[in-house]
Amino acid sequence: MRKAMMAAALLAAMGGANAARAAEPSLTETITAQDRKVFDAYNACDLETFGAAFAPDVEFYHDEGGVTWERQSVIDNTRKYICGKVRRELIPGTLRIYPIKDFGAVEEGEHRFCQKDQGCAGIAKFVIVWKREGETWIATRVLSYGHRTATAAER
Repeated sequence: MRKAMMAAALLAAMGGANAARAAEPSLTETITAQDRKVFDAYNACDLETFGAAFAPDVEFYHDEGGVTWERQSVIDNTRKYICGKVRRELIPGTLRIYPIKDFGAVEEGEHRFCQKDQGCAGIAKFVIVWKREGETWIATRVLSYGHRTATAAER
């Protein structure tokens, strides 16, 4: 019993420590604005703006599509599979931002993908690692995973 109580106290303390590391409002606003800028460009097929958000050696891990190892392939894949066909929508309330000391931030959330003329049928989780270079933020790693069909309520 005593060990269980100590373990519970330790877990509670760890949860508090994690909560303390959540991003400050200014970082949250900055990364949220980056997300909006990148995916507004994605939705509009503005590949110049979209591509500028990624490091030349970005690593993009997609549970269904595999791994992409550099920016130009990310742009080419977006042109081929997304432009004029798919729109991304961030699911409200799912975005979380965490600082990375002396580097940048981690963004995580969920989004839905809407096929042109077919509605929003797919949902996935994502993580983006952002590197701060002066006043510029560059995506260095992207994970897109947990792709699934949206329930009727989620559409």
